[in-house]
Amino acid sequence: MKQKLTIVKVGGAVVEDEIQLTQLLKDFSAISGHKVLIHGGGRRATQVAASLGIESKMVGGRRITDADMLNVVTMVYGGLVNKNLVARLQANGVNALGLTGADIDVIRSHKRPLKDGIDFGYVGDVDKADGQMLSRLIEAGITPVMAPLTHDGQGHILNTNADTIASETAKALAPFYDVTLIFSFEKKGVLSNPDDDNSVIPTINRADFERYKADGTISGGMLPKIENALSAIDKGVNRVIITLATAIDGNSGTIIS
Repeated sequence: MKQKLTIVKVGGAVVEDEIQLTQLLKDFSAISGHKVLIHGGGRRATQVAASLGIESKMVGGRRITDADMLNVVTMVYGGLVNKNLVARLQANGVNALGLTGADIDVIRSHKRPLKDGIDFGYVGDVDKADGQMLSRLIEAGITPVMAPLTHDGQGHILNTNADTIASETAKALAPFYDVTLIFSFEKKGVLSNPDDDNSVIPTINRADFERYKADGTISGGMLPKIENALSAIDKGVNRVIITLATAIDGNSGTIIS
């Protein structure tokens, strides 16, 4: 019987909210058994870029990452955000280790090709994640804290969507553990009405998703999040939950099946 492993992905909006972040780290530290934390940090990257006179360019909610922006996200995601989370987890009794995809070759990707004529720059699409290497760390009592940066094996860091990092990490670890993946953010779950925080859709499967996508109930940034969640389920992840950052106990939110 596989041991349980909980992977929690926390978005950049929560990272920037001190009250939510403090509670999330406390709750994460209280999770029993093996665990992994994956974080975003886009809002902080935008702030730091602006302070340096670097314009943030977005297309469909995705960041265009030119050479200057790559420097910013590498510093912010791999340094400022990641190491602060690691330090705070240590203070909560969690023996955490901060990682980018380049560290111990844990997540390798390729530079995204032109898509609909759009050059996203130094953005990576994941080729593989090394679940065996991560499992060695986890079995040694280490909690990985993973930044949304990968590498191409040719010496280049690539900016990579944090939800994708979470999904690919969960899939890579599914052969070794009974994995629960939790996408935590500022809403109670997937909402049927964006203006009603209590309109949480309790469960979504592939057929539900296609229907909600077609009728516009689910749109925007929630689409790739659910795609990542369904992909994880398809590859052996036991349970995926989309929920509020202060509710990562798995007892509420939207269950993806």
